[in-house]
Amino acid sequence: MSGPTAVSVEKDRLAAAVREVAAVRGRGRRRSVTVATALLVAAVAVFGLSLSVGDMVMPIGKVVDTLLGGGDGGSQFVVLELRLPRALLAVLVGAAFGLSGGVFQSVLRNPLASPDLIGISAGASAVAVTAALLFQVSGLALSASALAGSIAAGAAIYLLAWRQGVAGQRLVLVGIGVGMGLSSVVWYVMARSDVTDAQEAFRWLAGSLNGRSWNQFWPMAGALALLVPLTALAAHALRPLQLGDDAAAGLGTKVETGRLALLGCATALAGVATAAAGPVGFVAFVAAPIARRLVPGRGAALPHAALTGALLVLVADFAAQHLLPSVQLPVGVVTSIIGAPYLLLLLARANRVGSGG
Repeated sequence: MSGPTAVSVEKDRLAAAVREVAAVRGRGRRRSVTVATALLVAAVAVFGLSLSVGDMVMPIGKVVDTLLGGGDGGSQFVVLELRLPRALLAVLVGAAFGLSGGVFQSVLRNPLASPDLIGISAGASAVAVTAALLFQVSGLALSASALAGSIAAGAAIYLLAWRQGVAGQRLVLVGIGVGMGLSSVVWYVMARSDVTDAQEAFRWLAGSLNGRSWNQFWPMAGALALLVPLTALAAHALRPLQLGDDAAAGLGTKVETGRLALLGCATALAGVATAAAGPVGFVAFVAAPIARRLVPGRGAALPHAALTGALLVLVADFAAQHLLPSVQLPVGVVTSIIGAPYLLLLLARANRVGSGG
């Protein structure tokens, strides 16, 4: 084969390879958009159902009319004051936990690296319960104490896991140990407290949206308006970090700075969600894996993890309100029913491949 002919063949092969890569990327983008749209539509549907169904069932048309400023005084009170803030808060809490879990699991490259398993939520719970039961703190100050507890726990875990860098497995193990210690603090404080106060704290610890109002929604919305853009900005370092520290450093990424920024944002996201609704279990743990299965090959799939988390909490809260007649369960009870079997399945799979100990 002559030289020019060989060059022509090589160019054709290269062009075909480029077209194939472009086609694969195009299919991936289309699937990503389709899945995101489907999750959004499902969340909107459950959101509307949450506003319609309750002790007073309203047609969706009447709900929409009320949201647009119509309706009588009774429907306005039920929709705008009772159901709407709770449903909106469910969306924000689920999105925050889903995004937080996606960041933790992607940065640390460990499916167990979730804020509710590695001590972040336990830190928020320990400080919030102590502040509420021993110092009678309430309202916005109580939410601030929960956020401070999560940040303090995250900082402690990071420093304890530091050994010329932070390895995912070591941080998870340290976090589990710190979380167990902080849980002991919670139960000690509850054992010393009045029974009525302890029961109220226990309901919060289960993760609950019962009785939530605009007073909890607006601080949460303001916090996410700050944290979500910061997380998106920090996420530019995520793809290199998923390749490993050496590869990321070779690509010019400041490894520890990028990792610390991402973990800081994820810790704050879990903290504000816990402050608003309590430590709603397993949402952060399962949202990101579900999202990655829906959009394989899209890396961390953080937007999809946030949408999945929002949908999970909406569905779980709707079930918590209506699963049993005349009883409103904490939303964390329902999410735990979903998440606990997944955790057992994950551990069983790890043992089968010899990595579970």
